[in-house]
Amino acid sequence: MSSCSAATTPPGGPARGYQATSDLCSSVDYSSFKNEYPQEDSSPIHSALKADALDESYCSISLKKTSSSYSDAYFSLQVDLHHTTDPGPEFTAQWQNYGDRYDGYKVEKITGIGDEAYVVTEDTTSGSTTGSRAATLAVRDGWMTYQMSWSVYLSSYDSDTNPPQVDEATQWLKTDTKATLEKLKAT
Repeated sequence: MSSCSAATTPPGGPARGYQATSDLCSSVDYSSFKNEYPQEDSSPIHSALKADALDESYCSISLKKTSSSYSDAYFSLQVDLHHTTDPGPEFTAQWQNYGDRYDGYKVEKITGIGDEAYVVTEDTTSGSTTGSRAATLAVRDGWMTYQMSWSVYLSSYDSDTNPPQVDEATQWLKTDTKATLEKLKAT
């Protein structure tokens, strides 16, 4: 007889109706970013994994301003559906303590999205013309975990324009995460 107890399945089942699609890029809503980056990525990168213990979908999109031939910013997201193990304790440990592992990151717990969510940000520009800005929103809803990330290097922008501030990108991540999660439940 095993001394380990089985994980308790959350209400609504482990996945709570979420789907890990084979092409997550076709399901992502990133409309909040499109005023800043209106040019479509002609070849976004996506991958998927289907296994007994875990379904995973990943998408990476190059964000471009209207006149850009190269990426001005980077956008990615990942959805994991955990089928046999409750990801809650590990999710909390990873995201709540993110700033303990990496210098310069700020972590904020937020409410209103999933069971648990964190925004992790970094801004190394400090008034200079170099450096980078990044924001990630990580969400756990039942046994589904999700990350949506944006990052930009100041060197990618013309000297007469500035990339969005971290706070602005964080609001976009919140809006687009809510919309994307609704789409992932509807598929």
